[in-house]
Amino acid sequence: RNFLLSNPQDSILEPLCFPEQSTDGPSLHGPSSELLVCLFCSESVLLQQKDFLLKHLLLEHKMVIADVKLIADLPKYMLYWKGRFLEQPVTDFCSVIKTNSTGPVEKQEDYFLLCDVLPEDRVLREKLQQKRLEEVLEQQQKERDDNSFHRLCMFCSEEFSGNRSTLLNHMAREHSFSIGLPDNIVYCTEFLDALQRKLDNLQCLYCEKTFRDKTTLKDHMRKKAHRRINASNREYDRFYVINYLELGKTWEEVQSEDDRELVDDEDDDWSDWQAHPVSAVCLFCDHQSDTMDQIYTHMKEGHGFDLLMLRTELGLRFYQQVKLVNFIRRQIHQSRCYGCQEKFESRADALRHIMAEGHVMKLPDASAWDQPQYYFPTYENDALLCTLSDSDNDQSEEASHGEDVPVIAEDMSDLRALKQSSVLNQLLKNRSSCS
Repeated sequence: RNFLLSNPQDSILEPLCFPEQSTDGPSLHGPSSELLVCLFCSESVLLQQKDFLLKHLLLEHKMVIADVKLIADLPKYMLYWKGRFLEQPVTDFCSVIKTNSTGPVEKQEDYFLLCDVLPEDRVLREKLQQKRLEEVLEQQQKERDDNSFHRLCMFCSEEFSGNRSTLLNHMAREHSFSIGLPDNIVYCTEFLDALQRKLDNLQCLYCEKTFRDKTTLKDHMRKKAHRRINASNREYDRFYVINYLELGKTWEEVQSEDDRELVDDEDDDWSDWQAHPVSAVCLFCDHQSDTMDQIYTHMKEGHGFDLLMLRTELGLRFYQQVKLVNFIRRQIHQSRCYGCQEKFESRADALRHIMAEGHVMKLPDASAWDQPQYYFPTYENDALLCTLSDSDNDQSEEASHGEDVPVIAEDMSDLRALKQSSVLNQLLKNRSSCS
């Protein structure tokens, strides 16, 4: 398996993300003491060590599970598919990616992708999500009915007893600090404990900077109007019911949707639709550009890297360009020169070496980067991949080389109908009508 990294610590199991976004979704998994079992053997780990098991699946069984972070109950998900794989061959369920498809048969290997393109997998994920939602709604109802709540306000030390909504409303009204409507909060005590720990550690709840004493922290939060939580901190996601409503969506995404889209409208008007501008990040620095020409010009003039020339000289097809970009990203992330493979203490040291030694346009043999693992982006939000285009002779070669590219079918269901018939939406409607 010459395309797998020889050093296990170099393995990257999930895409990284550029600093302006977060890769982590809501922390909605169950207790970390639960066990995860391998789909094919007796290997098992604690839930909090799931990355180890995912690496084991990839290296030992050539299996990849898509969108792991969106699975509401990973232990039950794994147990279900372990049982199914005992009943039927894995190829009945998984998309198969064949490596070295044009090479000798003895060098070809099959990798398996388990994802929700498979209807059975999608139904399983939705059922796990529905069950988790039911548990959360039940917990929320217990908190609504619980009158044994007793706590001090974290800002003025006023004492509150009875329903926790009185404390939340007090903080919003008297201290202009709101974490949302009480009916949208779940695991409220844990939420307040987390906020209190930050204040006890002299940490601002919004910018999360640490200060030398409480007086300085208080003045900072008042003057900077930082009397709110940091919405991008995924630690808080599990405390909002809205995070459990739609599979794969955060509260920010669901909240931003217009409820009117759920109303049947035969005449959809897309005339005011506007695409978000591309913000591609340079391969060698933090520079960002909004257009393909700008980012290519910057890399060529600023770093001496000419991707268009490489594409032409090497006759790179689209997917080869994708793999090359992902390869360079990963090598630099791992503080390694992609040209000579020398390893450095830091990313900055590697970049200085690449520039000083003239290795910017020095690529290793294609066997190093033209590998299936580089179909997957190193950075999940890498907009540079969206700027790539087919080489001039790509269309003429498409028929003869089509088998080189693994194609995974997309589900083309009517998204509006899917949303209207969602079991989660129906559950919420039923709960609302009963309350």
